[in-house]
Amino acid sequence: MSLPAPAADRTAIVTGASSGIGAELARELAGRGHGVTLVARRADKLTALAEELASRGVRAEVLPADLSDPDQRASLPDRVADLGLSADILVNNAGLSTLGRVSAADPAAELNMVQVDVAAVVDLTTRFLPGMVERGTGGVLNVASTAAFQPLPGQAGYAASKAFVLSYTRSLHGELAGSGVSVTALCPGPVSTGFGEAAGFAKEDAEAALPSFMWEQADAVAGCGIDGLAKGHPVAIPGLANRAG
Repeated sequence: MSLPAPAADRTAIVTGASSGIGAELARELAGRGHGVTLVARRADKLTALAEELASRGVRAEVLPADLSDPDQRASLPDRVADLGLSADILVNNAGLSTLGRVSAADPAAELNMVQVDVAAVVDLTTRFLPGMVERGTGGVLNVASTAAFQPLPGQAGYAASKAFVLSYTRSLHGELAGSGVSVTALCPGPVSTGFGEAAGFAKEDAEAALPSFMWEQADAVAGCGIDGLAKGHPVAIPGLANRAG
């Protein structure tokens, strides 16, 4: 198994590409010669990243979208096609978490998380995968988490969402055997990206709660994910400590 060869009319779609692991996944793909299509809500950050990647000689497109909105998700295939591109790689990285007990949660915030972490993965995969299968080549990388392997009180919806992504990806891996399309679940442990602060964690509390050897850098996580996809692995877990865990 290997990734599709880069070509002028092919692109790797990376969601949640405005920062953190998503931005590093886009850099990793660009470093391997792939054109990228960057998807997230923050157009200014996407544009800055696209300019950086274009300076390396790859095609970098910006498609701002709110992936919690089903209509905006549904429009993405046509927007990609309007650029004269086919999506040979899809990276479902966009994600968020809430923090706190379900008994005290905001229903709208919980459902927004499920729309981004679960529904967007299913929606975009279902829309872009048929073309890959028809062409006999492609790759889908779904970013889950080591939280997918156990319950996580205080982040119940997040852990359950990532467990769904892991199970969904494993099933796809079985379905796609022999199709020429690779699918991998990337399951990072703790990564210093600002994700936890967005969920409501104080950075110092998060760092104190877990030993330093469990933390990984975002660029190393991205490299592990793309390597796993290129090798056809069903699951990629960055870091020896996290794999052992």
